[in-house]
Amino acid sequence: MKIRCAWAGDEPLSRKYHDREWGVPVHDEGRLFEFLVLEGAQAGLSWLTILRKREHYRRAFDGFDPTRVAAYRAAKVRALLADAGIVRNRLKVEGAIRNARAFLALGAEPGGADRFLWQFVGGRPRRNAWSRAADVPARTAESDAMSGELKRRGFTFVGSTICYAFMQAVGMVDDHTVDCFRHRRR
Repeated sequence: MKIRCAWAGDEPLSRKYHDREWGVPVHDEGRLFEFLVLEGAQAGLSWLTILRKREHYRRAFDGFDPTRVAAYRAAKVRALLADAGIVRNRLKVEGAIRNARAFLALGAEPGGADRFLWQFVGGRPRRNAWSRAADVPARTAESDAMSGELKRRGFTFVGSTICYAFMQAVGMVDDHTVDCFRHRRR
């Protein structure tokens, strides 16, 4: 029987996400943008709620293409707010659009959004060795720095806790507990 991080629980969707994605380094800018949107949508909700809505989010937000999302106008916002397949929160929907515009600006910089985001961990995944889920922090100095810089650049729904969850999701940090089969031994 595989031992997993406690948060994966018994829910098949959570287990699949834990086993295949969480903590795996992501450098594809479309996927990085997807996780920024999804982590922002999760604020105040469970990750399982977002996982259950993820495929619908992909359709509703045009495959998380930041160029398309950045071009959304009032009619699209109204359509998204009427879509029960996503979190229908005006601030989160408008935040995703605002973040798409800010993300495109990052993409125009040398190295693009990937280099910008990964700089907060020195360009390489941080591998932690937590014994218990209770030991895993909700934020770090690196997520504080990322949050501050993203906010300075016009992003929203990027508090330090959201940024740390993003860092975990895209493999900037590996927070699988040491008893988890996904923990990478040094």
